[in-house]
Amino acid sequence: MLLDTPICDFGWKAPEFTLKDAHGKSFTMSENLGEKGLLIMFICNHCPYVIRIAERLAEDTQLLMDEGINVLAVMSNDYKAYESDSPENMIKFSKENNFAFPYLVDEDQAIGKTYGAVCTPDFFGFNAKGELQYRGRLDDAKMEDASNRTLELVNAMRDIAKTGQGPKEQVPSVGCSIKWRD
Repeated sequence: MLLDTPICDFGWKAPEFTLKDAHGKSFTMSENLGEKGLLIMFICNHCPYVIRIAERLAEDTQLLMDEGINVLAVMSNDYKAYESDSPENMIKFSKENNFAFPYLVDEDQAIGKTYGAVCTPDFFGFNAKGELQYRGRLDDAKMEDASNRTLELVNAMRDIAKTGQGPKEQVPSVGCSIKWRD
């Protein structure tokens, strides 16, 4: 099912969490909330939207990390029902797409629900105080040719890093619904 993300709730505080990556290493939200902010994104391995943007996602998040903006990815799908989203496949998907960010398993789906994540990809850009400042899309290329794209997520996160505030105008991200357990 195709869904759009809701409008950014400016100032909403990022709830704390500790999740493990597919190798079992723990990552805590507050420990990754750096001086220049934190991007938390909800993605998965099998979503056609994520697959289509994976190369751009790797490039853009590497730019952000090189500039001192931290990035975490969370996989909240029910991977028992969707084997392609299993931790083993997360490792493969990460390697295939050169993801440099930690890719975390939301085993009980509590973090996806707490954050109100609705689709993959779903981007949450927080300032250094942990206040939500961006809930938009990666770029304006959508599923088409990305050669002349506007780096909306990168530009928003750069603004957040410099000023603590995201752009007032944001275009929602579009993607497949998160696969919740019954």
